[in-house]
Amino acid sequence: MKLILREGSLYLYILSIFALILFFIHPLFVSLPVAVFFFLLFFFRDPIREHPAEKAGEFSFLSPADGKVTAVDEVEEPYFFKGRAKLVTIFLSPFNVHVNRVPISGKVVRVEHKIGKFKPAYVVDAPSVNERNYVALENKHTKCLLVQIVGVLARRVVCWVKSGDDVVRGEKFGLMKFGSCMQVFMPIEAETRVKVGEHVVGGETVIGVIRNEAVG
Repeated sequence: MKLILREGSLYLYILSIFALILFFIHPLFVSLPVAVFFFLLFFFRDPIREHPAEKAGEFSFLSPADGKVTAVDEVEEPYFFKGRAKLVTIFLSPFNVHVNRVPISGKVVRVEHKIGKFKPAYVVDAPSVNERNYVALENKHTKCLLVQIVGVLARRVVCWVKSGDDVVRGEKFGLMKFGSCMQVFMPIEAETRVKVGEHVVGGETVIGVIRNEAVG
């Protein structure tokens, strides 16, 4: 595993300087910043993930985030699908890995940030009113929409891709700081492979599949 240097190193650098200053004031004062330092090392961890191979006759959607599945639904999705879609919602606690990964290979066709509120991620209407970031992906076989949603602690999501980028299944595309939730919209013909209450692993857990015949 490694540190996400772009997002974690600045925090650790500032904290190290602060701890050094406190050490010269009184060594006992260092205990709190040292504890925070190790928490940040834990939070910004970036474990290596083994992406499962595609099975013959189907295309699979990998979980884009670590966390707990809080909803599996069929819903109207007006932003990208403009119709019925399968939805999987994943809640990330502060103790989960917060790196986000691409569910399918393809092209980023849309990235859009929406200003909103900062309600706790577990509140029912949080996904529709909180600040969020949309990432739409598409390939010749299928498509999906990812929504990074901030919460009361996670007031910022990081997205490293832009419209027009080519991405590979399992590739890192963003980061959600200090807990929040992720929504994944898949085609209505997709078969969901997870259930509410299940814990998923970003880049490893298959959350849905679409069979070749379903996409022609």
